[in-house]
Parts: sequence; C-alpha cells; structure tokens
Amino acid sequence: MSIRLRVLRVLRVLRVLRVLRVLRVCLAATLAGLCACASTSVQWPSPEGRPKLSPPREINAVARPDAARCAAIVGATLIDGRGGPPVRDAVVVVRGDRIVAAGARAATDVPAGAEVVPGAGLSVLPGLIDAHFHLDGDDGLPGVVLQRGVTSLREPGSWIEAYDGARKLGPTPRLFLAGPLLDAPYPAYPESAMLVRDAAEARWAVDQLVERGASAIKVYFRLPLGLVEEVAKAAHARGVIAVAHLETVDAAAAVRAGLDGIEHITSLGTALVPPREAERYRQSVIADNDARFPGRFEVFRGISLGAPRTRALLGLLAARGTFLTPTLAIFERRAGDAGATETQVRGFENMMKLTLAARRAGVRVVVGSHGKAPGAERGWAYQHEMELLVESGLSPTEVLVAGTLENARYFRADDRLGSVEPGKLADLVLIEGDPLADIRAMRRVKRVMLNGRWVGPAQAE
Repeated sequence: MSIRLRVLRVLRVLRVLRVLRVLRVCLAATLAGLCACASTSVQWPSPEGRPKLSPPREINAVARPDAARCAAIVGATLIDGRGGPPVRDAVVVVRGDRIVAAGARAATDVPAGAEVVPGAGLSVLPGLIDAHFHLDGDDGLPGVVLQRGVTSLREPGSWIEAYDGARKLGPTPRLFLAGPLLDAPYPAYPESAMLVRDAAEARWAVDQLVERGASAIKVYFRLPLGLVEEVAKAAHARGVIAVAHLETVDAAAAVRAGLDGIEHITSLGTALVPPREAERYRQSVIADNDARFPGRFEVFRGISLGAPRTRALLGLLAARGTFLTPTLAIFERRAGDAGATETQVRGFENMMKLTLAARRAGVRVVVGSHGKAPGAERGWAYQHEMELLVESGLSPTEVLVAGTLENARYFRADDRLGSVEPGKLADLVLIEGDPLADIRAMRRVKRVMLNGRWVGPAQAE
C-alpha cells in the first residue's frame, strides 16, 4: 500500500474519532440539561401541562399578634369556606396568627384564659379574597374594604408603587399585586402599562415585574396571541401565574397558549360568536380602544348559550382548570337605568346567564369586585358582586366558596388562606345573620380578624 493511501486512511479515522467526541459532548450536555430541568421547581405535570408554581408574594407585611395570645369565637355558625354544611353552635380557636381548632362546641375545647368572643346570632367565615381589585388613586379604599371583610386582594394592572400611599394609611388587606399591564401599542391605559413588542421584551418584562414583587402577570387586550403565549411561558418559568383581559384574542386560543385565569366575563366574547362577527369586533377595537365599551354589549346580546362553540369553550375552561373572574358589577345595565339601552340590558342578562352556564360546566368561577362598580357604594363592590352571582343562579354556598377557598387556590395561597381549619392563618370575618339563607347578610359585618388581630368593626365610611 502506498504512503499516500495510508495517510488518507489515517485521516479518515481521525475524522470519525472527532465526530464521536463531538457526539459524546452533545449527549452529555443534553443529559445534564434534562437532569437540571427535572430538578427545577417548575415542573410540567400531565395532563394539563401546567407548572407547579411557587407561593405568591405579599408586598405588605401585615402585623403579627402576640404568639401566646388566644381568642375563641363561641356559639357562631361556622361556614368554613370548603362548601360543606355549616356547623351550628361552633367554636373557632385562634392562637397567635393561626387557627388551632374549629368545630362544634361539644367537640371543641375553649382553652383556659382565652379571650371569649360571643358568637350567638353570628356566622364566622374565612376572610374574603378579592381576585380583581383596582385602586384607581383611592388610597383609602383598601382600608375600607378590609373593614368590610376583604382580607386579601389582587390588583391586576397597576404599578406596585401605586400602593405606597395606601400602606401608609393603616391596616390594609394582604396585597398580592401583578404590576402594570403588559400591552402592545397603542395601549388603552399607557400610565398603567408596559409595552411588549416581541418575545424578548415579553421575557424581560416578566422578569422585571417578578423581581419587583409581582405574584401574577396580567396581559392586556392589544397583546397578540403569540406574545400571550410567550408571557405565559415566561411567567411559569418564574413561578407565577398569567392572567388576561381579552378583547382581540380568542379566549380558547389564549387558554391553550397557557393562561391560568381570565378576567371579566366579556373576555369570552369573541370566542362565542361566528368568526366574521368576531373579526369585525376585533378590528373595531384595534382601530379604537373605546370601541370595546359599546361593542361588548352588542357581542353579548347575540351570543347563544346552547351553541356548540359555547359548550366547547366552557368545556375547555373546565378541563384546563382555568379560573374565571366575571366582574359582573362593572357591566351591570338594567332596564330603567339612566342611559341604559335595550342592547346593554340584554347583553348584561346574557353575561349573567353565561356566568351560571360556566359554573354549571365546572369552570372555576371566583369573585372579583373591580374595586368600584356603578351599582355599589364605595367599599361595597365586593358584596354587590356576590349578590349578582347569586342572582345569576349560583347558590350562596358556591359564591362563598368562590370568594374564599377557590380564590385562595387562584392565588396559590390555599395552603394558608381561604378556609377555617387548623393550621391556616387567622383571617376571619364575623357576619350578623346567615349568608347561606340570604347573601345580603354579607353586608352586616361585625368584626374582622387579619392575621390573628382584630382590625375593627365595619365602621369605615
């Protein structure tokens, strides 16, 4: 064999060895990456493919009581937030900031030396949780709603610094904030928005907000579907949820893109009408943000609750475990209301009917007040929303669960909030009367406990 052929053979062998070395390095890197993914806190369980998220962050440190201090509410009706039958003549025992016992008086001891709070004629419930609250420059409003029984709230769409003034005024509910809206040009509310124009900006914005304390990320209605998906991925990678106010994006597509929650019943609108009608509405809103105000009612006047597309959408929301915050109170239009048109009245009626249909389909409906509502006096929007949900056909029990334990699940704080049971934080509200018989009893707030401390009766103006 010639020297030339021998050299060529050697070179071929060396090339093969080089390729094998590269493949070995790539395989090792891939295995290392898989191991790292398996060990991270964000995992994707089947069947939904949703991540296991980290506990939410409260931006305010609520006051802590004396760890040895003990209080016992004796003789009230216990409505524990889990949806079971009420416990008449119950005892709830709080030590420090925790509930240590809850049950029938005959089976629950009152510790010696405990502060005894007479509960005859009262109902004791978990502190209310508001999934959709807006401050809108009213620094005193969080303190007012705390006096009305709302012990936790989430603001989905305002700079976190906007709550600095409220926190200086005194006790506030637990604050779970989302930071500003993530929106595309041209935003409806520039002062409350961060603009996101591509995937890189979506990831950057999520990182910025989470670092500043956001416990959820909210996308707004001009953001296109592809960026909704990028935001959801980025939020889940950082251990927080992604929620949305939709107008121009189909709700079913947005849920499949990874949304954990949908804000406002009207966000379902374009998924409930024929594509041509949905596109007409979508283009009107893209051209003019304000077109959504009359357009929503026009869309909802024409929806069909029995249509296959409606059943398919509600089935998808139920199957994915997507939370729905209807915020009916801000859309309320009744016959006889000043300026209310027939289209608005019929549209609102269908919003209420769709809310009931969603709940009956197994959708996780929760309570959000929007902070203020046209039909509610200052500080009472949450109770008005509860009343509208009952009027829509939900039972008082369903509404109370929606406002307590189910909302705690939406916040991912149900390990410590949302129900009256041993080990949970002592956020409690005492109501005169029986809200299971008449939801309007939720307006008769007698005492509120936040983190084991009484924060006062309902005396706020």
